[in-house]
Amino acid sequence: MRELTISSDAPGQRLFVLGNEAIARGAIEAGVQVAAAYPGTPSSEILATLAGVAKELGMYVEWSTNEKVAFEVALGASICGVRAMASMKHVGVNVAHDPLMTASHIGAKGGLVLVSADDPWAWSSQNEQDSRYVALQGNIPVLEPSSVQEAKDMMADAFRLSEEFGQLFMLRSVTRIGHGRGDIVLGDISRERRKGSFEKNPDRLAYVPRVARINKPLMLERFERIKKAVNTLAYNQLHMADNARLGIIACGLSYSYTLEAVKWLGLEDKVSVLKVGTPHPLPEELIISLLKSVEEILIVEELDPFVELHVKAIVGEHNIGVRVHGKDVVPRIGELSTRKVSEAIASLTGCKLPVDFVGLDRLEQEGAPLLPLRPPALCPGCSHRASFRAITAAAQRVAREYGEDAEPIYPGDIGCYTLALNPPQHAVDTCICMGGGFGLANGMAHIVEAPIIAHLGDSTFFHSGIPPLINAVYNKANITMIVLDNSATAMTGFQPHPGTGQTATGDEAIAVKAEDVARACGVKFVEVVDSFDLKAATETIEKAIRFQGPALVVCRGPCATIELREKRQAGEKIVPFHIDHDKCDPKCNACIKLLGCPAIIRQGDKTVIDAPLCTGCSLCAQVCPYKAIIQA
Repeated sequence: MRELTISSDAPGQRLFVLGNEAIARGAIEAGVQVAAAYPGTPSSEILATLAGVAKELGMYVEWSTNEKVAFEVALGASICGVRAMASMKHVGVNVAHDPLMTASHIGAKGGLVLVSADDPWAWSSQNEQDSRYVALQGNIPVLEPSSVQEAKDMMADAFRLSEEFGQLFMLRSVTRIGHGRGDIVLGDISRERRKGSFEKNPDRLAYVPRVARINKPLMLERFERIKKAVNTLAYNQLHMADNARLGIIACGLSYSYTLEAVKWLGLEDKVSVLKVGTPHPLPEELIISLLKSVEEILIVEELDPFVELHVKAIVGEHNIGVRVHGKDVVPRIGELSTRKVSEAIASLTGCKLPVDFVGLDRLEQEGAPLLPLRPPALCPGCSHRASFRAITAAAQRVAREYGEDAEPIYPGDIGCYTLALNPPQHAVDTCICMGGGFGLANGMAHIVEAPIIAHLGDSTFFHSGIPPLINAVYNKANITMIVLDNSATAMTGFQPHPGTGQTATGDEAIAVKAEDVARACGVKFVEVVDSFDLKAATETIEKAIRFQGPALVVCRGPCATIELREKRQAGEKIVPFHIDHDKCDPKCNACIKLLGCPAIIRQGDKTVIDAPLCTGCSLCAQVCPYKAIIQA
């Protein structure tokens, strides 16, 4: 029997998948022809899954330079009549915000879907963000799944709904959906492959003020039709209990928590529950029916009180005598859970919780000191560790010339290298957004007297580092810009980017180099260094800092994880370093204090290298003042 895969045309069969793979499968079933994204956890696996089957299924898939471009690619395809999607994490929606607002006015010809992967508790992000507010601003209908299966079904349905109403739709996922696993029942795969065509229609597509004024009423009319239709969508379900005093409105994944909590508390037949799969627009008819049947309402949703505020507006508009609870008993920060929902319901019903959560918390707190602290760290052999050693050494040399108390400033960015904010690097002073390292440095340069050394990664450079680089040239900002080039979008799963010479589907492409871009933009000091040649890299960066005007240094070194994988596949032996304890001063610890490499540890009164972790990068040997670290 042929093994089932994400692209198998096997309706009715079951497949155990990651939530993001389920979303990709839904797009496959809908016959998506164009998919674009910029990698960002927790969304990356959606496009990665589609890229793996793109040629087999005859679709176009790309990793775009950033989320704005990704959405524009999808919008352009939709305008030409084919089904298209863009996927990104919640903060990526900010980057795509500009075309997103106008796309809602335009409407959709080919089905157009935006997947926003929100990240409650900011597990992999610089902040939490509720993308439903973006949808509210843009009059974009939102589908929000409660399970892995529903994520697939909603994604498939989103394209149909988009074309039925001629409107952009958003699928809002969260981390526990995208990175959860579950069985899905496979549906039919659409084999339709449309031939795209562009019809000139400036009254719809050329957004000058006159066109905007014409099309906004059309958008609002489409939204009103969608508002009526959601009351009959299968994703919105009202389960009424006889004589229920409490009604619960649960949105997306929170519905799954609610079902477990209600069962846990033994309230299955005592509370009414409305499952909401369309938080925008809400199924108002179902909500009004529930509101009129109970005395109290509890809104369960992640993150912000989005549904809660709308339900309260409905209560006021229809003068319904019911008390509405939400974020007064349900946390507004972080992920929800069965426990949190159970505690909220128990606080309103007086039910006894089936578990002594307070006692469990006490045990956890008592046991916590017994566990060793394991803060995240750069990988053994990471080229960024070498780059940061060169950066801080060079910066400290120059800083002394500004005065005894002068400190270098290190505007940082989003990526693996953000870990350098921890000791011993201490080389990240700010971390705001993609490209923000270069951008903030521009502002600081005109205000403070200190060496300013900003850094970002190679993928981030192409994403949003080029405009602030040009700004530095144009406005004569005296800053040093470092591109940490490890030839991958490493933090999110090693996806290719414009600098790698490879597309999402593995095809060869032109490798765009950051140094060439910088020279073309007018940067006068541009150098490329080997990250692991510590002496040369330090000297070059020092020269860059001393240069009057914007300077750029590319620190190039392979991602250790990729390099190790390639060496193992090629059968190449990895030769670790070790410490000659006859030469080593046990009180020195320079290798530990300066580098913080996980492969270098203390055993008793000696410093040793854990051979299985060592990649043979040689960085520790270069910083050892006693030349006690040698390769076997």
